[in-house]
Amino acid sequence: MSTIVVFGASGQLGHSLKAVAEAKGINGIHFPPENEANILDQVALRKVFETYQPAWCINCAAYTAVDKAEDDVEKARAINKTGVENIALLSKEFGAVLVHTSTDFVFKGDVPVPLVEDDIAEPVNIYGLTKLEGEQAVEAILDKYFTIRTSWLYSEYGNNFVKTMLKLGAERHELKIVADQVGTPTYALDLAAVILHIIAQNSDAFGTYHYSNEGVASWYDFAKAIFEISDTKVKTLPIRSSAYPTRAVRPSYSVMDKSKIKQNFNIEIPYWRDSLITCINKL
Repeated sequence: MSTIVVFGASGQLGHSLKAVAEAKGINGIHFPPENEANILDQVALRKVFETYQPAWCINCAAYTAVDKAEDDVEKARAINKTGVENIALLSKEFGAVLVHTSTDFVFKGDVPVPLVEDDIAEPVNIYGLTKLEGEQAVEAILDKYFTIRTSWLYSEYGNNFVKTMLKLGAERHELKIVADQVGTPTYALDLAAVILHIIAQNSDAFGTYHYSNEGVASWYDFAKAIFEISDTKVKTLPIRSSAYPTRAVRPSYSVMDKSKIKQNFNIEIPYWRDSLITCINKL
């Protein structure tokens, strides 16, 4: 396989890419640490490109603290837009194809119909807005890119909803979980496998794609499944978003249509609950 460099290697998708690459015996994939590959440090970034001469770059680096971003706009925009611009400009200069990861939160999510790639992006929070600005930067700079929007990412790595629920479920007798926000959980190792599949095909079907696991769930459904699969005994009560106000507004329905990625790359996508079982068994 061609030489690949992963930015944001310390995050859960970076760890997942490393795990999948090792399991598949993929060589030539590099995971430089953040102190060597800070996407806001143009000098350091250039050195990474000069050292590895990548044919492909995967950008997993992102500011993902959705509520905190509302008050930390400058930092969120720096990482989610400016950092992405830095990678895209160097990808163009060095002739690398960029795989950039984005989010379902670029959508308003106020219509209960699965979202296709060409639907109007209308973010309802700063996180979604800055991620959209990153997408737009990639599209403006590069011809050869894959932007992959995903949703509700979890894994055995890093901090995520699954690990938080397992921790809280072990500590408390009762939990109230939002039931009126609907989307699809995505196992980060499934996403990692698809990214590496696209690269292995050396595809030129460039553009924006949606990838999540199959199926639909509310956060309440997701939590109930986590507790059932892990045999965690905790009473779980559904609540409305209005009963649990957060700093950032969330889309109420952000289920994404995956027809394009399935057809273009001939992939089958696992059902979210099946992948959740895999993850919890590993944990």
